[in-house]
Amino acid sequence: MTPQLDRALRNHAFVRGLNDVELETLAELATEVSFAEAELILTSGQRSKWFYLLIAGSVAVELRAPRYTVCVQALGPGEVFGWSSLLDEHNTLFQVRAREWTSALRFDGAALQAKCRSDAHLGASIFHRALQVVAGRVRATELRFAEMCGVRV
Repeated sequence: MTPQLDRALRNHAFVRGLNDVELETLAELATEVSFAEAELILTSGQRSKWFYLLIAGSVAVELRAPRYTVCVQALGPGEVFGWSSLLDEHNTLFQVRAREWTSALRFDGAALQAKCRSDAHLGASIFHRALQVVAGRVRATELRFAEMCGVRV
């Protein structure tokens, strides 16, 4: 990992508070990726494989149905998506699309799970943080549907 990417990882809100050894472990697993505006990154219903830390740009987390697609939440630098990749053989629940040119650190979910299982402290930290992301996504979904139903939020 380049010094710039190492700095991006160390400054990312999701990993803030992890120790140097844990950050080095994550750095070994990270790959920088970028996406063009409107590029589909995750497709709902497909096997979830990747976990992402957003570095630059933004994405839309979308709920897709046969007749419509609804943006549930917009995410920017310092946020994450792809949490379902941290679960064994789980399908992606939301579709994620780049809203503009976007850069992220990508982690193989299975490899990250394996590291979390072999290091209990790292695993507890990552899964606790991932649960906070899940709770935020549920809340964003609730708010979006309340808006659609005309409920003042």
